[in-house]
Parts: sequence; structure tokens; C-alpha cells
Amino acid sequence: MRLEAAVPPAVLDAVRAPFTAAGGARFNAPIAEPLSLYLDLAGEALRERLFLVQGPGREEFCLRPDFTLACAQAHVAGGAASGRYAYEGPAFRVAPAGSGRTEQFLQIGLEAYEAGDAPSADAAMASLAWEAARAGGREDLSILFGDVALFAAFLAAVGIAEPVAARLRAAFAHPWRLARELDTAQTGGEGEAGALAGLLRGLGEDEAAAVLEEIWALAAIEPVGGRSAGDIVHRLARRAAAGAAPRLSAAEADLIGRYLAIVDEPAAALAAVSALAGGGGGPLAPVLAAWDKRLAALGEAGAGRRRLATAFARGFGYYDGVLFEVRSTALGEDQPVAAGGRYDGLPARLGHPLATGAVGCMVRPGRAWRDGEP
Repeated sequence: MRLEAAVPPAVLDAVRAPFTAAGGARFNAPIAEPLSLYLDLAGEALRERLFLVQGPGREEFCLRPDFTLACAQAHVAGGAASGRYAYEGPAFRVAPAGSGRTEQFLQIGLEAYEAGDAPSADAAMASLAWEAARAGGREDLSILFGDVALFAAFLAAVGIAEPVAARLRAAFAHPWRLARELDTAQTGGEGEAGALAGLLRGLGEDEAAAVLEEIWALAAIEPVGGRSAGDIVHRLARRAAAGAAPRLSAAEADLIGRYLAIVDEPAAALAAVSALAGGGGGPLAPVLAAWDKRLAALGEAGAGRRRLATAFARGFGYYDGVLFEVRSTALGEDQPVAAGGRYDGLPARLGHPLATGAVGCMVRPGRAWRDGEP
């Protein structure tokens, strides 16, 4: 495991200072987290980026790749209506082969579960990430925004049928899946359901799970990855249903492709989205109004260095609103210095009974430091 170079104490203090000023109860996340939870939220493609460990009962865990999910779990378990949590500690991700990147690195962050004005809270969190990233001494920073909710509103505004729109929303965080949806416009068939889903189609989930377990037994296969036969069958059933749903028309695929190609200064990008949808009314109106408020609240944070990319998403599947990355020209777009976003739906998915907003951000001091990761 490649470790991150130590950041000079004075630089670390400067990067940490904005988070200290923002407040929040101290949160210490477990080093190991259940693997299945990450895979359910982000998909199997994330597995190759995780360090896997086995628990005493042969359950599979992973070394924490970030703090957000662990913090959300702790907030839900505590049962509080609201909360603000600050953290600092190492996170772990397998680096791409040949990249030479560090695999254990320091993160400093803040997660807020609070009711109130969401656009202003988004702006405050993006400003915090920007301020902390700049404290490391880099002069080549910019901030990129995206918005999962904007994509959903655009699909509704242009009249994409709900079964298709649901599939597109689910694929949004995975560019290869989204590209496949657009490439297979006007085609039918099983799509991503696959042959196994087709074989099990028509059986009840309990019966299908029994069949799958029998197949494993006959082939002497011992499943790994923390998923039971029932879990796998449930996922296959959802895939089969998605594969049988209507497909995009070629015209719809072209329209969505044009939407996904928009990258510009935020106000110009939003105007382009509005024009592409035939105006900013209907489902787009509240999302565009939220952006007006968000941009006004950002103030000087990233001024002149902001971009909004309509296709921008992050692999962790819990983001459902605005998201952002602070990037360095020297490091490139695949090594963000700081990042964050809104994930209002995650606490409910984890069993939280109360509806509060959820937004957070983190910075990597090793990247914020101007002499840090090349």
C-alpha cells in the first residue's frame, strides 16, 4: 500500500482551519466498513478500488474509502433530528495500475444533516472546500459543479417516459451505463438483464434463490462479496424489469446527448439547459431558481474559475443533488483536491425516520499542498 507523503504541520494547520471554524462534533469512523453497503450504493465497479478484508464470521468488509457513508450511518443510529460532524483521518483506495498514486491518504471533512435553505447550505459547503483547498498554497485551482437533480428535472421537462427516466437516473453516476442507454436507443431485448436474469424470470424470488443456490452447489461454487442468493436474485429481478422497459427514441437520445455535452460558466450552462428544454418552466423552474440562489450565496469562492458540467457525476451512488470538485491543473481532473455534494436521500435509505438535508465536503491536504502529490 503506497502511503501519502507527510504534509508540513503549518500547511496542515492552514488546510484544517476552515473546518475548525465551521464547527461540528468530532466523528471517528471505523476503519473497516461492510462491503455490501458500498456495493449496493455504488455498484460492483467500485469493488476494484476497495481494499477488502474478511471479518471473523467470514463477512466481507472494506477499508473505508471515505467518511461520508460511515458518518451517515452513525447519524442514523444516533436518532438525532439534525447534526454536524467533523472528521480527520486516513482513507484507503486501490490506485489504478501504473498510476503511482498513494492508496492511504489523509482526509479532513464535514458532514451536515440540517433542515433549512439547501442552496445556501450547498454554497457554504462548496466555499468551505474552496477555502481549505486554497490554504495548501496552489494557485491553479478551479471548481467544477454538477447536479444530479438538474438531470432528473431535464428528463421530466422534455417528457422522457418515467420507466426510461428512472433507468437513466440510476445510470447517471456510471458514464458507461449511461452511454449504453443512449447507444441502444430504439432497441429492445433483455438489455443489461443478461441470460441468467432471463432464466430466472417468472420464478418467485424465494424459488429463484433456491435455484441459484442449487446451481452453486452443483458447480462447487462458494459465493464471495457479502451477497446472498436472495440479494443476487433481487438485483437480477430489477435488471430484468429494466431490460423489458421501453427504450429511448433516437431523437430523445440525441436530445439527452446534447444536454450532457454542456460545459460552461454556471449561468451560461444553465441558460443552455433551459433553451434545450424549450424554456425554464415546469420541472426545471425550481431547480434553476435554486441555482440562482446558490450562485449568489457563493460570493467570491471560485469566482472566475467556476464551471458547470451537466454530465459531471461521482461514482459513489448516494449523491442526489448538487456536487462539486476543486481541481488543480497540475494534478488533472482525476485527482480532485477537494470534493463534496448533497445526498438528501441517503439517511432515509439507511433508515432515518426524519427528513433533513444532507450535504458535506472533504479536502485532501496531500493534494492541497502545492508540493504534494504530482
